[in-house]
Amino acid sequence: MSNGQWYPPEWPDRIRALAAGELTAATPRRAATVMLLRDRAGAGAGGGTVVHMLRRSASMAFAGGAYAYPGGGVDPRDDDRLIGWAGPSLESWARRLGVGTVTEAQAIVCAAVRETYEEAGVLLAGPTADTVAGDVTGADWEADREALVARELSFAEFLDRRGLVLRSDLLGAWARWITPEFEPRRYDTWFFVAALPDGQRTRNVSTEADRTVWISPGEAADGYDRGELLMMPPTVSTLRTLRPYGTAAEALEAADSQDLAPVLAQARLEGDVLVLSWPGHDEFTKHIPGAEPAREQASGAGGGAG
Repeated sequence: MSNGQWYPPEWPDRIRALAAGELTAATPRRAATVMLLRDRAGAGAGGGTVVHMLRRSASMAFAGGAYAYPGGGVDPRDDDRLIGWAGPSLESWARRLGVGTVTEAQAIVCAAVRETYEEAGVLLAGPTADTVAGDVTGADWEADREALVARELSFAEFLDRRGLVLRSDLLGAWARWITPEFEPRRYDTWFFVAALPDGQRTRNVSTEADRTVWISPGEAADGYDRGELLMMPPTVSTLRTLRPYGTAAEALEAADSQDLAPVLAQARLEGDVLVLSWPGHDEFTKHIPGAEPAREQASGAGGGAG
C-alpha cells in the first residue's frame, strides 16, 4: 500500500523550470513549529508520550488534509524590541539555532510560542521566570489571542499587557527544514519540542485546521506508513525521532543533542525521470516519470514546513 506522503502535482513542472533557468527561487521566510508533548494518560513513568497534531482543512490549497504541528511564519514585530525573557540567553539561542543575531533568535523563539498560542491555545509564558500561566481560556484571553491572529496586537505588546515573560526554557530546538527551491512559498522552519504546561489544555482554534488529535509519535508514523494519515517529510521525520522517548521530559532533555543542520530537498534529472530527494532521509526519495509528472500525488514526496 502507498504511504501517506504528499507533494503538489505542479512540482515536477516547477522542478524542470528551475533546472532550465526559467524559475527563480524565492527567498525562504523564517518560521517555527512546535511539537507539543504530554505523557500518555495512565501509562506511568516512561510509558510514552503523545503529540498534539492538526489536520489541515481539505479546502487548503497547500497540503489540504495533511497532518502537521502548530506553527507559522515569523511576524516582523517578533524581533522589533526586547521582550520579557526567561531561560537561556538570546546569545545561546542564536548559537543553537545557527543564526547571526540575537534579534533573529528572539524572532524565531517568539514565533514558536506565539503560534502555539494562536493555533492550539497553549501559552508558554508566565508571570515569573519559574511559573507558567494557568487557565488561558477566558473571554479576555480569547480576545487577545484573536487580536494576535489578526496581527492587531504584537506578541511583545501582549506579553507586556499581561505582565508575562516568555519561557524559552520550556522549548527545545529539534530540527530545521527548508522548503525546496522549486516551491513558490518557501519557509526556513525550526522545529521545537515543548511539554504541555500544567493547568492548560489544547483547543482547536486554528483557522487552518478541521481536526486536532493527541496521538503517540509511533502511532502517527505507523498511520502514515499505512497510507492512512497524510503528511509531509518534515512531519514524518520528526515523529520518527520522537518515538524512542518515554516521557515529555526525556524528549526535552534530548533536544540539545539533535542535529539542526538544515534539510533542503534536491532534484535531479536521470534521463526523463525526475529524482526528488532529501539528503539524509532516503525514505522520501521519489522517482517521477517525465511522461506523466502529475499523476502520482498522494504517494509522492512532500516538503513543506510542518
